[in-house]
Amino acid sequence: MPSAARTLPLALSLPLLLLLGPVPAARAADGWSLAPAGGGRPAFYAEGAPGTVVQDTVSVTNRGSRPVTVRLSGATFARGSVRVPARTRADVPITVTVPDRDRGTRILARDDTGGTRSLPVHLRSTAPELSALTVEHVTVHADRITYDVVNRGTTPLTPRVAVRADGVLGPLLDLPPRTLPVPLPPGARLHLTEPWPDPPALDAVDVRLTVTAAGGAHDTAGASARFVPWRGVAGTAALAAGGACWVVRRRRRRTTGRAPSEAPRTEAELTGATT
Repeated sequence: MPSAARTLPLALSLPLLLLLGPVPAARAADGWSLAPAGGGRPAFYAEGAPGTVVQDTVSVTNRGSRPVTVRLSGATFARGSVRVPARTRADVPITVTVPDRDRGTRILARDDTGGTRSLPVHLRSTAPELSALTVEHVTVHADRITYDVVNRGTTPLTPRVAVRADGVLGPLLDLPPRTLPVPLPPGARLHLTEPWPDPPALDAVDVRLTVTAAGGAHDTAGASARFVPWRGVAGTAALAAGGACWVVRRRRRRTTGRAPSEAPRTEAELTGATT
């Protein structure tokens, strides 16, 4: 999905987060706390199309009598580490990107003594649900069929695949639909192999794979291959070549054997012609 060019403030989350009930800002006995800037918000909330960039600010407040250094993680920060003097607040800009589906994460903060604080971040994707997939790179090998399944939609899929192979004289392989062993998240690609333990020895084959999933996702792709017993062909060619050599040698022997008897007769005819 293409990324949105706009940015949205996380402060838009206030009405929804109030429904979650009061949650105190992350705080400890040593006097420093972590909270969304502006007050009144127990957590961060962002929504938009997948790829939307959302900006906000996190506040680190030091109510103690000594400075504190805090390292931040869990989002993209303007500063990954901030030193806050005694009885001072530091505001650090943060940036998060809306994923392709709803997700929760947390902003983490840790001081030099190992003390930690965290804040929840709720990310909601507003992308319409779309089930779509493609089957790509179908390849027929001597004992297997390989292919890729790609989730082109916005929802996780659990695909099912059916395999059919037809030769010159009719069907050679007909595998009914089966569920693939792993789910396929949006945008993911899965490389798979279908074993073919008993392929033909000599045939021209058309292979077709049909993959389906919930929500109407469907695609079909295929490939062609020729099965030739190259060892047998090589052996036959070798026998043919050997037979040809034997025939040539036999002819040469016969020609060589006739030469002494034919030479005097030719000389006699030429002598008679001249006289």
